[in-house]
Amino acid sequence: MKSVAIDERFQAEVQQVVCAIPPGWVLTYGHIARLIGHPQHARQVGLVLKKIGEAQAPCHRVVNSSGRLAPMWNEQGALLRREGVTFKANGCVDLQQSLWHPDGVLNE
Repeated sequence: MKSVAIDERFQAEVQQVVCAIPPGWVLTYGHIARLIGHPQHARQVGLVLKKIGEAQAPCHRVVNSSGRLAPMWNEQGALLRREGVTFKANGCVDLQQSLWHPDGVLNE
């Protein structure tokens, strides 16, 4: 797999998508990567979110492909619950209920 540089353009595209996620909904790292045209770069999306932080984008609305929350970020679950995101009994976000589908472009 060819690596994509985490340049300003890539970072800006990730930030734009994350800022568009409405309260009460989530996207996965992989969905964001596909939306910005880099379907193999979900990990780089995560690196961008770690770099820009919650102050610049609602990073708490991004989870992994199984709905698991970010490790060692205890506030993420509380923020999502306050917004009305649905969780499964195992503590993961219920992606069937809470996955955002912007303009119908996302397909599982």
